[in-house]
Amino acid sequence: MSEEIMTIKDVAQFLKVKEQTVYRLVQQGKIPALKIGGQWKVKRSHLDRMFEESLERAKESTRESIGL
Repeated sequence: MSEEIMTIKDVAQFLKVKEQTVYRLVQQGKIPALKIGGQWKVKRSHLDRMFEESLERAKESTRESIGL
């Protein structure tokens, strides 16, 4: 199974944000990453999972706010 490993630059392009923003999110622990040879690496599947979990929380919050 091939797992896509992304650099900070790749993540920034994927999320359409500045590299500095990605560095900050990684340092805050909001994006799981591993530093290898002085460079941060992020698994694409971790980003996908973060989006899915965030969408689920948003759906639950919306349901609660409208009383469902």
